[in-house]
Amino acid sequence: MKGKFIVAMLLVMLMAPVWVMAGQLEGTIQGFSCVVQGKACPIDREDPLVTFEKNFVLLTFEGSYYLIPNLDRAILARHLRERVRINGTINKKYKSIEAEKLEVWKGNAWKTAWSKEMEEEIRKFLGLGT
Repeated sequence: MKGKFIVAMLLVMLMAPVWVMAGQLEGTIQGFSCVVQGKACPIDREDPLVTFEKNFVLLTFEGSYYLIPNLDRAILARHLRERVRINGTINKKYKSIEAEKLEVWKGNAWKTAWSKEMEEEIRKFLGLGT
């Protein structure tokens, strides 16, 4: 009985679509409401619309957008409209990526702006734990 259950579970897993995968996405950080409305806003970090934007997304060069739920709004706003690359776990169903590392294109090279390791070091330094 246990063997049949395992075989059945394996078949279900094989037939189910793959929604989550490790990967890398490249694009620019944009305001969510502007992206879904098809507008190019905010213009830069000083733009007053930044204060009204609740969420920021990665807008790929192909025109898709991805939420980045584990990155703080302040980190994303700091890199508004910059060319970025995010490594992490991509969830196609929910159009999101759980970031492991955020890199910014600066001076013809990728510079790490945030990573889970960097955040963990800061937490340890401040005695905040995980």
